[in-house]
Amino acid sequence: MKRQILIGATMITALSHAAAAETRYGYENVDGHDIFYREAGDPSDPTIVLLHGFPSSSHQYRDLIETLSDEFHLIAPDYPGFGASDFPSADAYSYSFDNFANTIDGFLEQRGQNEYALFIQDYGAPVGMRIATEHPERVQALIVQNGNVYEEGLNPDTWAPIMALWEGGRNAEIEAQIAAQVFSLEGLKWQYTHGTRNPEAILPDNWLLDHQLINREGQHDIQLGLFYDYRNNVAKYPEWQAYLREHQPPALVVWAANDAFFPTPGAEGFKRDLKDVDYNILDTGHFALEEDGALIADKIRVFYAARDIK
Repeated sequence: MKRQILIGATMITALSHAAAAETRYGYENVDGHDIFYREAGDPSDPTIVLLHGFPSSSHQYRDLIETLSDEFHLIAPDYPGFGASDFPSADAYSYSFDNFANTIDGFLEQRGQNEYALFIQDYGAPVGMRIATEHPERVQALIVQNGNVYEEGLNPDTWAPIMALWEGGRNAEIEAQIAAQVFSLEGLKWQYTHGTRNPEAILPDNWLLDHQLINREGQHDIQLGLFYDYRNNVAKYPEWQAYLREHQPPALVVWAANDAFFPTPGAEGFKRDLKDVDYNILDTGHFALEEDGALIADKIRVFYAARDIK
């Protein structure tokens, strides 16, 4: 809504937003597994489904959900084994990106979500792109924050140990090296602070929470298995690029330039395949919302208003 503000002797028109709605928390049982989710906003408003990355959970969207809930309906689930969702054994649940997409697709259907934008970041890209190619008619827009679907968007230096697994198969020695680096408290902190303008301003709760969850018994093997399974995402890149070219969802790209894993050539690919791209490169690290959350929220509002997405 618009309101008039008097500053000195000058009357100006400014945009004001209704009070943000409180975040709601719940579980949805999907195929016998309880999927935790955060939700806020009026379901009659445009829906944004927020799909998290590694090693985080819906926790990474905590502030964005509250900020945008005055104007949007937001829902952010945790994948099985992540955040507050069930952590079934590998015998009870197949930990793969195919199955994550099946689970989250089932979650959305059970929640009655049949029209939405997908906010994809890191692991959220392979999960979200599987859903988008399965249900292109449901996807109103893509919000892409270092959610990669292009081979040039993979940094060969940081991906080298994982790519070695793809080439030679799962290897205990290589996996032990990866685990020691990636799952340590310092390694997790680095993922949040590397490339940021002000590392001291990044909330330590992020890596402390991730460290606690990722070091539960059985987690290392599951996460290493997902690293190995990531090769199947790369194999699907041509299919996902074809989806973009055919269906042309409008896209807001808010890409962290200093991401050690997904460099900016991954962002540039969207400009090749899509006609309607609001393209933004941000001077921050992998988890851009930690440092540029307010900026990204504003860009989402402008993006929706310019396209009259309802």
